Amino acid sequence: MKFITALDRYILRLVLLPMFGVFALAASLLMLEKMLRLFEFVSSEGGPIGVVFRMLVNLVPEYASLAIPLGLMLGILFAFRKLATSSELDVMRAVGWSYTRLLRVPYLITFVLVAVNFAIVGYLQPLARYGYEELDYELRSGALGAAIKVGEFTTLEDRVALRVEESHDDGRRLVGIFARIAEPGGQVLSISAREGRFLANKENRNTIIFRLLDGTIVQDIPGKVPRVLSFSQHDLPIDLPAIERFRERGDESREYLLPELMRIGWSKDSTAEQRDAGQANFNYRMVEVVMMLMLPLLALSLAIPPKRSTSALGVFVSIVVVVAYHKVNQYGQSVAELGRVDPLLALWGPFVLLTLMIAWMYYQVAFVPGGQAIGALENGYAWLAKRVKALTRRRDPAANAADAQEAAADV
Repeated sequence: MKFITALDRYILRLVLLPMFGVFALAASLLMLEKMLRLFEFVSSEGGPIGVVFRMLVNLVPEYASLAIPLGLMLGILFAFRKLATSSELDVMRAVGWSYTRLLRVPYLITFVLVAVNFAIVGYLQPLARYGYEELDYELRSGALGAAIKVGEFTTLEDRVALRVEESHDDGRRLVGIFARIAEPGGQVLSISAREGRFLANKENRNTIIFRLLDGTIVQDIPGKVPRVLSFSQHDLPIDLPAIERFRERGDESREYLLPELMRIGWSKDSTAEQRDAGQANFNYRMVEVVMMLMLPLLALSLAIPPKRSTSALGVFVSIVVVVAYHKVNQYGQSVAELGRVDPLLALWGPFVLLTLMIAWMYYQVAFVPGGQAIGALENGYAWLAKRVKALTRRRDPAANAADAQEAAADV
């Protein structure tokens, strides 16, 4: 007997297409929502637009840890829903294929994705999170460079205010320049120039040269009459702000790899706060990965609608369950990090409850004749749909007239 049959390959095709589709859709929605905020942040900080995409790349592992379980579950759910609504599932059951046997291929896919998600949350996600924080720091500190905003005053350092009317050649050539420089002794220089450009200072890397062409300098010295000077070319040195080196990785527990978390969370040399944070984050990552093993059972339980029904309520319930469980784990992690609740109770407690619920739902579908995992919800949904339809038809004169004609024809 073959381990993988033609029917298994058929189920594999049914699962993979929607699974990859959900991966792409979920990741795209999460990335687009974050992209808009990053564009606003980068533009307000005056940084290069390319840094947005570098920051988004570092967010991919974080979003993948949620998109992978969601895609796995919906891929299996849509596959078995198609089999159920087309009556193919009834034929498979009639020839002796149990639900447990039908889940062989979905579980093979699950084992692969569990390993992938384990590598992501255990090793890739912490490094990507640190990379994102480093880019954020460099952007705020000006290490990535600041764009001169046209028509607005830009502070290059504490004593220099600059305003330009036009910017050309990607900011290398500035037109219509006004600069105000406050010297330490109280002297103030007001400079206007036709155009200018920034040049590197080979002698001192901590200073750049702002070369101005065809302008005027008004020198205002306290207690003296202001002096006006004209120039055809003037080099204005501007000191770059000192930028501190970004911190080392590990300021937050989310930035530690799994072996590092284990060493910190259960080490006698760590403080109580470090142990609580390390254990909470370690258990959070583990419980998120282990829960994926129950998703095929949940997906199958919610995929099969009642007989003679095409209700999609199970799809909605499955998404709510996965997202809500993810949020509960996040809350449990934050509470456990504060030392208020033991990490085993805060994180593995919801896991045990959800596992028992999924096992009961699968038992109802697989071993109880005519059993439904969410039968009560389906009945309530059907009743509500009928009520809404009835109210809609009452308010529709055309529908009422059609009902009257049908009744007359029956008589």
